[in-house]
Amino acid sequence: MAITQETIQEETKKLGEMIARFESIGVNVGDAKVWAERLLAKLNASAATVLSVPGIEITLAPGERYAGLLLNEEGKPSHHLVLLPGEFEDVSWDAAKSAAEKAGGELPSRREQSLLFANLKSEFKAAWYWSSEQASSDGAWTQYFDDGYQSTGIKKFEGRARLVRRLFL
Repeated sequence: MAITQETIQEETKKLGEMIARFESIGVNVGDAKVWAERLLAKLNASAATVLSVPGIEITLAPGERYAGLLLNEEGKPSHHLVLLPGEFEDVSWDAAKSAAEKAGGELPSRREQSLLFANLKSEFKAAWYWSSEQASSDGAWTQYFDDGYQSTGIKKFEGRARLVRRLFL
């Protein structure tokens, strides 16, 4: 059975009716309310979210956040960006790229990091994060999520990384 918002609303209504019945016959339902609230919180946390954007429906797994739509060089819609849950700390650029590949995600590009800063800044610590783009043979681009500044860092330095997935149009 798929857990949807409608399913959760139906179950919430059923629980409310059950609690009302218990209360009407004098049963102490304090513990039942706590249990029901915990159950509903668990259902909400594990349910996928379906996001409807004109022309596409995006299913977000638990913990994923929709960052927005990126435009290509011609100003036309290119792809939707989804931020994956979790982050890597104290990783070099090569280690971050490797971890991203193993986890089924990718490091965001510089443009994607700008979108993440604009729309999901609160999902990041006030620190710098690796991008997917090399700046030189020993350097790669980074994004500071405290002020939005982009700079280059030496690939061997250890920093943070977040992963994204792309839905191309």
